Amino acid sequence: MRSDLLGAELRFGIRANVVQFAHQLAQVFFVGLTLGMTRTVVPALAESEFGVAKGSFMMLMAFVVAFGFVKGTLNFVAGRLSESMGRKKVLLLGWLAAVPIPFMIFYAPSWGWIVAATVLLGVNQGLTWSMSQTSMLDLTTAQQRGLTIGFNEFAGYFGVALAGIITGYLATAYGPREGLMLFGVVVVGLAALLTVLWVKDTLPWAHAEGKQHAAGLMTGPKPRYPTNIPAQPTTWEVFTLMSWRDVRMASISQAGLVEKFVDALVWVFFPVYLYQHGLSLAGIGWVVGVYGFVWGISQFFTGHLSDRIGRKQPIVWGMWLCGTGVALVLMGKGELWWSFAAAVMGFGMALLYPTLSAAVSDIAHPNWRGSAIGIYRFWRDLGYGIGALLLGAVAALFGGIEAGFWFTAAAMFISGLIVLLVCEETHPRLNPASD
Repeated sequence: MRSDLLGAELRFGIRANVVQFAHQLAQVFFVGLTLGMTRTVVPALAESEFGVAKGSFMMLMAFVVAFGFVKGTLNFVAGRLSESMGRKKVLLLGWLAAVPIPFMIFYAPSWGWIVAATVLLGVNQGLTWSMSQTSMLDLTTAQQRGLTIGFNEFAGYFGVALAGIITGYLATAYGPREGLMLFGVVVVGLAALLTVLWVKDTLPWAHAEGKQHAAGLMTGPKPRYPTNIPAQPTTWEVFTLMSWRDVRMASISQAGLVEKFVDALVWVFFPVYLYQHGLSLAGIGWVVGVYGFVWGISQFFTGHLSDRIGRKQPIVWGMWLCGTGVALVLMGKGELWWSFAAAVMGFGMALLYPTLSAAVSDIAHPNWRGSAIGIYRFWRDLGYGIGALLLGAVAALFGGIEAGFWFTAAAMFISGLIVLLVCEETHPRLNPASD
């Protein structure tokens, strides 16, 4: 496709942009590695290595609360910033924010340092993952959005799972602090270098698509864009649209928020639960890794599946299947059983996770798509913070982390029911706008 106003030919689609698409995939893989290095060793050794008192559920959840609120806010900021200063600069800022993290974990004299390092991790994740996903969507066509986000989330959560396993072994071989330090320095340094050398800014693709829409040159079914928003909306106008003024966007945002309860649970309570039941750090890494691997690999198929059958069904069934997996954890014992439950959770996540983002992209106009994705991700990742607070409170109130599992399973079933009753199909081929 040609954008005459830009004076350059810009092609859309994965094949036409395969080199830059691959660079963005590499970026999100590094993003996943950075997040994953805190998921096995840190929570499992919170008591023995970082001084968290036994039974201090709210203290244990504090670093996830900090991560969720910071990452959610930075998602919001990143989306808006990327439409003024470009995608690449925001991506690089995210990697610069991550530089101190491995050093802070290495020198941490108390759990407060871990919380502070997680604040920076939230900044890193909010800026980098938002930009990799937005950039990939800029490059591809409307018919490839589910597949694109499936690729993106696969690379990220494959990295999360792999990092959990690698850091478990490094912690055993070199010590927890030394292992995390070595891993973190290599990952963050390499990601920042690749950003500078090879990543291109994709904002021109978004501008070209917006101009083609305005000129009536786009082909295929017309998306059902919201009509109660101007062509160049303010931040507040996009925020209110995503949060309550458009019932489709609001139902998607609440589902994104609630599904993060599962990730908060897997991040903190799941490793602690397994550690309390006698699993080694390497064993915990593998069980939690099953969740990440199944989630990541399955998104190759589930993202593309939503391009064929629509967004609504995979979201609803994914919410319910994921909630079932959470409940299954408590219904049996042994590494094999827990791995099975983790796989059920992971496949449920694979159904719902890329599909929620694709649904937002379906009905967000390219003029404000970056902001819409950022605000959806704000609500979604706020679920880390809200979920961690609620899980900590439920565990403290009922005297054990098992209550947190039952609470999360119930929340997932209710949230899926809301989507079923409230949200219409967003895929433009299956539910196009009328002329």
